[in-house]
Amino acid sequence: MDLQLNADTHLLPGFKLGNFNIDVPLVLAPMAGITDLPFRKICKRFGVGLMVTEMIASRAVDMGRVRTERMAELGPDEHPISIQVAGSDPVFVAEAARWAVGHGADFVDINMGCPVKKICKQSAGSAMLKDEPLVARVLEAVVKAVDVPVTLKIRTGWDESSKNVENIARIAEECGIQLLTVHGRTRAQMFHGHAHWEDIGLAKAACSIPVIGNGDVVDGDSAKEMIRISGCDGVMVGRAVQGNPWVLGEVYAALTGQPKPAAPTALERWQVVYEHMNNLAEHHGVQFASKMARKHVLWYSKGLRGSADFRGHFQVETDWQKMLDVAEAYFMSLDGHEEFEDVVPVA
Repeated sequence: MDLQLNADTHLLPGFKLGNFNIDVPLVLAPMAGITDLPFRKICKRFGVGLMVTEMIASRAVDMGRVRTERMAELGPDEHPISIQVAGSDPVFVAEAARWAVGHGADFVDINMGCPVKKICKQSAGSAMLKDEPLVARVLEAVVKAVDVPVTLKIRTGWDESSKNVENIARIAEECGIQLLTVHGRTRAQMFHGHAHWEDIGLAKAACSIPVIGNGDVVDGDSAKEMIRISGCDGVMVGRAVQGNPWVLGEVYAALTGQPKPAAPTALERWQVVYEHMNNLAEHHGVQFASKMARKHVLWYSKGLRGSADFRGHFQVETDWQKMLDVAEAYFMSLDGHEEFEDVVPVA
């Protein structure tokens, strides 16, 4: 399939989902423990057309946990946004979907792609792909339960010998799903090996609803190559964004026919890190934010000059202000465009 630019130079024409026009079909992947409100605030500015929250278990909704409520907090500037729910019991998942709409979700996304063992042991996530009748029951229940568009995220199958991405795509459309996201790996692959973009193309060919491709998009060129191979209607970026939200700007530029953005300067990099840390403290409180920062801020330094020494100093700090000071001193010491010591591949 050859790429064709439309009249306004957009690589993809976009699509309508409910009352929203997704003009630039660039989607931030839902990542457990990562895509919380503080992180999404950072990513939104880089051209993301559709946001999705981290996965929320339907049983956790039923139990009314405080942390679950915090996971569903949405910012006023995030719309359109989807709250993602997961579970294998149609009753509980439908109730979680109604709860999501009550919390302001413009769409409800159903997770049938999570490969994590504790989720699959509950016959949820990607384990559901082994039971196509159950997939249909859950999708039908959710579509009937809410009056907003329902979307679905899947993998290509349980393992190499049981790929059923085409069947699931057809079932999804028949049940009223309005958008399908396909991660081009099986559950057995977890996050290893390569995503098979051809399998995303199989889903696209099997249904008429928009299909979003996910897996191994790490820059503008890989986004364009995924589109060329699969014919997908949009691109979802996940792990490549960890510590590098600027990659979203690069993919946005590729999708809209613009030049590749310049690498961030030292000041620009620090401003994003500083804002992210403040967002974490405001949303989670300083105590929990300090734990989250040890993950996110170290990602921001990955591959940069002197990052090993910085990690050693940053990780042992327990005082929030000192953590800010150490981070500022490090990121402001970088010269902006040639800090990388090596290229660290991110799948």
